[in-house]
Amino acid sequence: MPEPRKGPFTLVTVNTAPDRAKRLIARMVDGLSDCYDIAHVDNCSSIDQVGVKVRQHKPNLLFSASMWSPEEARKIRAIAERERPGIKIHAIPQGLQVERGPDAIVEYLLEHVPALLETVEVE
Repeated sequence: MPEPRKGPFTLVTVNTAPDRAKRLIARMVDGLSDCYDIAHVDNCSSIDQVGVKVRQHKPNLLFSASMWSPEEARKIRAIAERERPGIKIHAIPQGLQVERGPDAIVEYLLEHVPALLETVEVE
């Protein structure tokens, strides 16, 4: 008998291109669907939206996209952690989308997200 899927996990992204975020995250969710139940519930198009959307959705995951500088990613992390202590945050390396394209983002997420999910407390 296969192991049950882990989750459900609620994910919010921070990406200035919401349609691209939705497409790439959908590919990641599909790629991990055998083992994990992940719902991408919203995207923040700006850093200013992070606090509001984390309060609204109470996600256990937040991903910041590769367009954010390390300083901006730290600001996103600080806001999210202030609003939801214990949230797991992952910053996609700056420039990955521009340098290697959308497929590289999906490959990166499929490689790195499972280890992160194993550390999430599901309510």
